[in-house]
Amino acid sequence: MRLFYETQRGVFATLNEQSALFISLMRWTVLSSIVGVMVGFSTWAFITGLNKSIEFTSEIPYLPFLIPLVIVLSAVIGKYLAPESQGHGTEKIIEAVHKVSGRIRLRVVPVKVFTTILTVAGGGSAGKEGPAAQIGAALSSGFASLLRLSDRDRKKIVVCGISAGFASVFGTPVAGALFGIEVLFLGQILYDVLVPSFIAGITAYQVSKWLGLTYWTHNIVDIPPFDQGFIAQLVLTGVVFGIVTVMFVEMIRFLAKILPKIWPNVIARAFMGGIALVGVSILFGREVMGLGTEHIERIVEGEQVSPFLWFGKMLATSITLESGGSGGIVTPIFFVGAAFGSLWGKLIGMSSITTAALGTTSVLSGAANTPIAASMMAIEMFGPSIGPYAAGCAMVSFIMTGHRSIYPSQVLAVSKSESLRGALRQPLAISTFSRLNQEGEEELHKVYSLPITFFRFLVSGIWQRRKHN
Repeated sequence: MRLFYETQRGVFATLNEQSALFISLMRWTVLSSIVGVMVGFSTWAFITGLNKSIEFTSEIPYLPFLIPLVIVLSAVIGKYLAPESQGHGTEKIIEAVHKVSGRIRLRVVPVKVFTTILTVAGGGSAGKEGPAAQIGAALSSGFASLLRLSDRDRKKIVVCGISAGFASVFGTPVAGALFGIEVLFLGQILYDVLVPSFIAGITAYQVSKWLGLTYWTHNIVDIPPFDQGFIAQLVLTGVVFGIVTVMFVEMIRFLAKILPKIWPNVIARAFMGGIALVGVSILFGREVMGLGTEHIERIVEGEQVSPFLWFGKMLATSITLESGGSGGIVTPIFFVGAAFGSLWGKLIGMSSITTAALGTTSVLSGAANTPIAASMMAIEMFGPSIGPYAAGCAMVSFIMTGHRSIYPSQVLAVSKSESLRGALRQPLAISTFSRLNQEGEEELHKVYSLPITFFRFLVSGIWQRRKHN
């Protein structure tokens, strides 16, 4: 009889547990679906407005010379109406989740939309995913306030907003869901938000597509056979993409530190940044300005581009975002990765189409510390055949960048290597940033010297090839 009662109690406990899990699943299915619908509509409206504005301004022949005025307007509007809307968006969301439980003011939405359209359509170099993610997060935070959710649930629903924004802006629902749960921490995935993020991402993607947004994909099938020689090339390619990523992150960090010291006044800093952007557009061409998605598509489809285009885009984006412009940073990362990947393929004798595709997601993996999301994005954008190669390159690039990130508020959960020292559970901005112990100071110098050495090697190689030709 005692055994019977114990068995009965165990069965009831199991049923209660399963019932609680089912109710929680249904609750979050409804909440994340609502978030997905809201973000899908907002992304469609934002991208449609952005595309129409770009079409209008593309007919202005003297547009590059208006960039200083555009950056000044963006900086002033952002600073005085919603300071958290400045920069590339996703960083502010990560900071809000970690510091204020995901509380984001709704006024961020109109300010971010307007300043991003102003910056990108006006000729500045920035992307579209940061604003979409920030708009999604702000709407999700407002929805959480309306329902009076707890701080824990608010964080979860804001992560759903990030995933939905990323998924709907690029047309990558699975990668978008993974990005939202992977980007908050370096080395930790938020499994408790996995299902809601997937639902929000897929819903937002379907809503945006239903409303008329179209997404570019390019199925890559011409991939070399998977042998030892190709694996060695892949590892080397991942290392090189990691070095390019380090250059990008360090350039942004350097300008973020030095520009406010040189020009403390916001208007002066924005105006001088705009002047610098005019110079960059003259030096590297107008291709490095604006959104750049059409150039990414042509590069991945095999178009020949300038060997220095990737560096010009890197410089233009860093100046735009750190001098007062508003927009995302992932689209420029794709541009840099694709342009450099195309060049790298020619240098080592690989298909430039394959290396351009690998570059788009590998540089993202290292810059955002999101190797899983980047690998899945490669599959969704370029087809399943590239999956294993993209994953290998993405992981190597991720390791090579150390404890760096384009998102300084990202929290260090797990160190990438025992050689790297960092304060766990602290943002990368205040953690010991990619520093080795005292015995490794000489090695640290070598690590920071790698990008410069590599750039010299690249320039030398291009010059020699031109000389021989």
